[in-house]
Amino acid sequence: MKPYYIQIHEVANPRGAESLPPGIIEPYSDFYLHRLQGDPSEDLVVKPKYLLALTVGYPQKDMVNSIVSKFSENFSVILFHYDGKTSEWDQFEWSRRAIHISVKKQTKWWYAKRFLHPNIVAQYDYIFIWDEDLDVEHFNAEEYIKLIRKYDLEISQPGLDPSYFVWSMTKKRDDVEVHKEAEDKPNWCAGPLLPPCAAFVEIMAPVFSREAWRCVWHMIQNDLVHGWGLDLALQRCLEVPHERIGVVDAQWIKHKAVPSLGNQVKTLLIQQHIHKEMLFSNTFTRKCYVHEEKRVVKCLLWAFILSFSEEGS
Repeated sequence: MKPYYIQIHEVANPRGAESLPPGIIEPYSDFYLHRLQGDPSEDLVVKPKYLLALTVGYPQKDMVNSIVSKFSENFSVILFHYDGKTSEWDQFEWSRRAIHISVKKQTKWWYAKRFLHPNIVAQYDYIFIWDEDLDVEHFNAEEYIKLIRKYDLEISQPGLDPSYFVWSMTKKRDDVEVHKEAEDKPNWCAGPLLPPCAAFVEIMAPVFSREAWRCVWHMIQNDLVHGWGLDLALQRCLEVPHERIGVVDAQWIKHKAVPSLGNQVKTLLIQQHIHKEMLFSNTFTRKCYVHEEKRVVKCLLWAFILSFSEEGS
């Protein structure tokens, strides 16, 4: 018997598929639902072009329902359940078309790293990775898409109502459709075109283009929990980031700041206090954002102390 030799068809094939002929390769997937029989090409009346991913708990069902109602059938919807309750959501008609993934007591960046691989979401032009506690009375997803296309934004977020603590950069403005820069306190930013004065959005309601998400996904560390500091590092995924990252003022939201995943209030208050007081630099961002929340607080405190020691030297 002659030995069997694997033929290498394409050097450019994905890793592990080098022996497959090009016609059989399917490197990407999606969240489109299919029937158990029939012609798959007839399964989708509308082929969604965008993705909304929400990390949810059942007690916030009314807020989540309000959010999803602002997104048209052009969006696939995926719910990450941190409380293990999934079938209870069937009271909402849209929930029966949504993708439900349930793993208890995890946060959205844990889910995003494991279930939103760039090759899985490659069919979607934009990916919305949002918190569940958002007031969307003044938001329309289709209009939002029009504006981020118009202003060529690769990473963006809706403007935030200033009634809750927000950065100057993410605070909504009434005189423009979109803004990409902001002024803040002296020495608050390392430079006028650097975070958090520019090239900056917060992590509660970010929107990524397909290309931007491919980079950001690779930057998310496996032990990243709440994502503190990730917002300061998003700029690394774009050339001329201060032109491609922005805030959409004409479509704005309000953050209700509802604690979830148990009692995190004390930790959140500590984090907010540190964010208000400290001076930011790219150096500590690189060191800090990759760690889980308890270590981040320590790291941010270290950076806070260091910044003042440098001022006094």
